[in-house]
Amino acid sequence: MKIGIYGGTFNPVHYGHLRTAEDVYARLSLDKILFIPSGKTPFDKPDLARAQERYEMVEKAIKGNRHFIISDVETKARGRSYSVDTINRLGRMYGNAEFYFILGIDAFLDLPAWKEPEKLLNMTNLVVISRPRYYFSDTSDSLFIKRVKKSVLSDLDNDIRMDHVFDISDQQKGYLLNVTGLNISASLVRGLVGKGESIRYLLPDSVKSYIISHKNPI
Repeated sequence: MKIGIYGGTFNPVHYGHLRTAEDVYARLSLDKILFIPSGKTPFDKPDLARAQERYEMVEKAIKGNRHFIISDVETKARGRSYSVDTINRLGRMYGNAEFYFILGIDAFLDLPAWKEPEKLLNMTNLVVISRPRYYFSDTSDSLFIKRVKKSVLSDLDNDIRMDHVFDISDQQKGYLLNVTGLNISASLVRGLVGKGESIRYLLPDSVKSYIISHKNPI
């Protein structure tokens, strides 16, 4: 089984997240996309909603999509969650599954500061997705994609290419993907909620109703 691992705070989950997951699922011919709302991380911000609330919002957002599933492997974990530990646990849970770890260009640029990034990339394929206001060319100095030519990164930025595949190691591959550019962010949603303005058409109605009924948990 080929499983896309899509982690994040999802504070809240919105259509940008869901469309990205759909793009990756379809273009890499995956079997499932596994959403993993984060638990306590080294990068938590003061306005982060409770883990259980973020989990419940994702659960509502993906309901009805048979190839989207959710895991509480981080929201139920004690202490801080690190991606390398999460992938290790998922490996024990899913046996011989092949993992595809999804992250945006912005998160990829921070990867060297993560816990044991080299070990992480020996355990999973890497999928780096386009993000508004970030460029694949910004990753040219990364040791993790040093084999990718700068001209390829430029072609991705200019939509001349929509994807590129390269070897990370003898076992794992990297994928650079231009995904549908919905310029929606969780901070935009939170800002609108804070001002009492409409968030309709930015996220599923089920999530909007959750936010209203829980008196703005985000």
